[in-house]
Amino acid sequence: MRKLPKIGLSALTVILLSGCVKLGPNYTGVDTPPLPEKWTKGKKANSEALAQWWKTFNDPTLNILVKRAYAQNLDIKSAGLRILQARAALGISEGLSFPQIQTLSGNAATTRNNANNFEVANLNFDLGWEMDIWGKYARGIESSEANLYATLSSYNDIMVSVIAEVARNYINYRTAEERLAYARRNVTIQERVTQMTEVQFNSGNVSELDMQQARTQLYNTRSAIPSLEISKIKARNAISLLLAMNSNEVTKLLSSGRSKYADATRKYIGLDKKGTMQLKGSSKDLLNVQMIPRARLNPYNKIDADLITRRPDIKLAEYQVQSNSALIGAKMAELYPSFSLFGNIGYSTNNATGSWVSGSDALGIAIGPAFSWNIFQYDRIKNQIRLQDAVFEESLVNYNKKVLSAVSEVSDALNSYILTKKQQKENRKAVDATVRAFNISVIQYNDGLVSYQRLLTTVEKLTSTQDLYASIKGSLAINAILLYKALGGGWQMSKGKAYLSEKTAAKMKKRVDWGRYLDAKMTRLPKGMTND
Repeated sequence: MRKLPKIGLSALTVILLSGCVKLGPNYTGVDTPPLPEKWTKGKKANSEALAQWWKTFNDPTLNILVKRAYAQNLDIKSAGLRILQARAALGISEGLSFPQIQTLSGNAATTRNNANNFEVANLNFDLGWEMDIWGKYARGIESSEANLYATLSSYNDIMVSVIAEVARNYINYRTAEERLAYARRNVTIQERVTQMTEVQFNSGNVSELDMQQARTQLYNTRSAIPSLEISKIKARNAISLLLAMNSNEVTKLLSSGRSKYADATRKYIGLDKKGTMQLKGSSKDLLNVQMIPRARLNPYNKIDADLITRRPDIKLAEYQVQSNSALIGAKMAELYPSFSLFGNIGYSTNNATGSWVSGSDALGIAIGPAFSWNIFQYDRIKNQIRLQDAVFEESLVNYNKKVLSAVSEVSDALNSYILTKKQQKENRKAVDATVRAFNISVIQYNDGLVSYQRLLTTVEKLTSTQDLYASIKGSLAINAILLYKALGGGWQMSKGKAYLSEKTAAKMKKRVDWGRYLDAKMTRLPKGMTND
């Protein structure tokens, strides 16, 4: 029995001196696909401007909505809990580096034999430690660390999407409001045109056809209002979901500051010296209202290529590559023998009931090395390695696809913004022209110089052109949002902040022993994120 400890210590010394060899490829990073040559590199000013891009719209309500979304959005909260799960998974991987078997067991029983009662008791402590000679557990830790960083990047990616969705639905809401403003003003115009036509009809100057056509146009414009109200409600409800708030509360937020956009119909519609209706087309803003915010954006600035590779979804794909690379080595380790140390301390007693501990009681100690080797694995392990290598290669392809997709998104958003800006400029000219055409046609119709059909056409053009003008303004703002999203802006606001609320952490601590995992420092995102 005295030789056993010496054998165990000798085996331990040999194993420790042999060191740990990490099998499999060492991760050296990914090759970035070719980015457009005209893009610059390393312009940190662009990155800083992207951090809070929504403020370029200079809209206090939008700023409040984004702040609320970061604090309350359920997808962001779920992403934070996934970070916590990844931390726990990393802890499991790290724990495998220590003795994997640590078991204390025992039993006690009373037996009867030949009218005598005996007390039987056993107590054992078993210890087993598979040494990480081939780096199986080290590669597992490497993979778990990469998965943790992947969840951090996923958290940031969700933030980018949520903020962009809040802004996009906010623009949709304001666009619906502005289109409604135009529609209601045009209803007022068409009501007056219809009244004017009815007077002409009653005087016998026009046919009933002119009067019915005027009414038809009026009713069609009125019928468009409910669909615009529906668009407004849908946008509000989408914001409610993103902010995890009651729709009535969101309505109050959206209604704040609207008093300055008072109806200016009376100023917009007037009469000339002869009492003929005229529209004022000289004002800077057609409706004396600006419901759709405009971004301060120069689309001709050069794009920083590094912004693409720092996008959270690109970093997520990169960490998935790293994780899959580490798992190749973990699989390779299974081809080789595993070496372990085992130990056991056991105490056993078997005495008559009521007797003292006797010499039959035994205290046993055992320690020594062990090994196992899957020598007849029939290529199963090799095929697992091949499978993991194919998964790794697929993740590389996915990374390249993500980068190229990001380049495409930036190009689409940038060119859409530039072309929509040109469209808005021309459409504004068209709106001014339709106002002028309407004023001329009303005068000439009253003077009997043109038919009602000419007046009807100008009224129809006025309505459709103004509606298109509001839609284009909304599209321009959304294209700006899409560009900021394509460049990965917005996630930076989470730096140094908690990914888990104090309320949630307190509830989880009360339910389960989380140790230090839920401490304030542990649940804060690092200021120097891997995306930098």
